Amino acid sequence: MDKVFTVSEMMAGGEAPEVLFWVGCAGSFDQRAQKITKAFVEILQKANIRFAILGKEEMCTGDPARRSGNEFLFQMMAYQNIQLLNGYNIKKIVTACPHCFNVLRNEYPQLGGNYDVVHHTQFIQELIDSGKIVLQEGGAFKGKKITFHDSCYLGRGNNIYEAPRKVLEALDADLVEMKRCRKNGFCCGAGGAQMFKEEEKGDVRVNIERAREAIDTNAEVVASACPFCNTMLSDGVKSENKAETVAVLDVAEIVAQQIKN
Repeated sequence: MDKVFTVSEMMAGGEAPEVLFWVGCAGSFDQRAQKITKAFVEILQKANIRFAILGKEEMCTGDPARRSGNEFLFQMMAYQNIQLLNGYNIKKIVTACPHCFNVLRNEYPQLGGNYDVVHHTQFIQELIDSGKIVLQEGGAFKGKKITFHDSCYLGRGNNIYEAPRKVLEALDADLVEMKRCRKNGFCCGAGGAQMFKEEEKGDVRVNIERAREAIDTNAEVVASACPFCNTMLSDGVKSENKAETVAVLDVAEIVAQQIKN
């Protein structure tokens, strides 16, 4: 993987990024999500996209604060981010986190932050459709059953169902759906800041129930498009003792393995 430049480094060299990759807290600090970040960066570099990151200047979007009821903290974080983004004259943002995607796309404009925000599955679909990346036939996923889990903020929250599926359909694999999918999809259990607190008591933990639905499809790969969903589903699959036969992978990780050099 080539060096990734920050916006400040790129602008110091007299260039402006074509797109800002908003890494997000999970993609920056969580060891599992860092693999998703690296996979997406590899895709961007192979497609020759002129992109940059904020690096140490990137803060949390404030989404968990707002979801858990701390509106003051959210607005403080949002205003700082907007001031930074506007100062760099950022126009287009891509992120692998639906939570970041949702708040940047739908809530920042109310505070003066107006950007063209796309989710990484949409961006990857555009790269495939335009021929900027080409997926090899066969490979690690040839003939394998893959089921896709709809992230709440990507699916029901923003009505994005087709982009991730079209990307997966470009593989030489068999895409199978869970009983509850698309508009009837079922949460992984991390939404609404639940990722950071103990969930309410119930008969079955939400992530385990969802993992069971994925396992019931007989899929060998559970594809996700959210770092939080990835964590919750991975834990659910492990709890069902299926970790050796069912892999939980982000769409970017799958695509990165299949790109022709």
